[in-house]
Amino acid sequence: MTNFHIRYGAEVADALRDGRPVVALESTIVSHGLPRPQNLRVARQIEGAVRDAGAVPATIGMVGGELVVGLDDAQLTRLATVDGVAKLSVRDLAVAAAAGADGATTVAATSAVAAGAGIGVFATGGLGGVHREASQTFDESADLVTLARTPIAVVCAGVKSILDVGATLERLETLGVGVVGYRTRRFPGFYLTDGGFDLDWSVDSPEQVADVLAARAQHGVHRGALVVANPLPAEEQLDPALHDRTLAEGLARLERDGVTGKAVTPYLLAHFHSATEGASLDVNVRIILRNADLAARIAVASAHRAAAHA
Repeated sequence: MTNFHIRYGAEVADALRDGRPVVALESTIVSHGLPRPQNLRVARQIEGAVRDAGAVPATIGMVGGELVVGLDDAQLTRLATVDGVAKLSVRDLAVAAAAGADGATTVAATSAVAAGAGIGVFATGGLGGVHREASQTFDESADLVTLARTPIAVVCAGVKSILDVGATLERLETLGVGVVGYRTRRFPGFYLTDGGFDLDWSVDSPEQVADVLAARAQHGVHRGALVVANPLPAEEQLDPALHDRTLAEGLARLERDGVTGKAVTPYLLAHFHSATEGASLDVNVRIILRNADLAARIAVASAHRAAAHA
């Protein structure tokens, strides 16, 4: 009988045992979100940003059917460079493990695995959400329902602007997922600093986020995620006019080519990269590096808080 288990990278295992701060990182950005060869270089930069802010990075992925929390550089290189890496949401994990597949974990899968491993903070670029025309297609990312039942803090630049941002916020509210803006009361739109919607709450420091997480645990109402929406500075966002024009073109091509389901996001991101001559990729990289830094600072603040109250 084959035994299926999770392997922990040595650095991550030591950090979790010692109560040191750890930040979960997804692997879909490596395998599906960024073009080669930049993807591997950026993946290493993301891990470096976490380390520079005082935490241990735990990039999560599947190698040869084995789920790994804390990919080493050889494993990271494999997921960044080989063909046929599967895109794994929560529902795909068991099937991919039994098949001995290589796979990259989405926001949903990374959140679920990280929380199960005892990691409380996760950095990503932008969340999945409700797709445009979802009233006809029922196309909604598994990220949303997974976050509703997963106790983890997710640092992101809002939801991807290719989605229906307003409908996604409504779903997050219905599902009981907490959302706070980091030094803002406006919900960011991934490439855009302002996604067009107000937020009820904001926080001004990693320590305040750590206090929120501690309060959730003490109140016994921490079954779902806390989304920490971290916008790009306005001077670093994608030009809004270029964004709107590129999005309209991409949506038209999407319909023309009949692209649906989980293929929609990588298709549109690739269109943005091509149509903006790489400008959107530069913005995407800035987003994830800033989020990795903030997530690490939150993890450090939470670890310090826990130690002080032990």
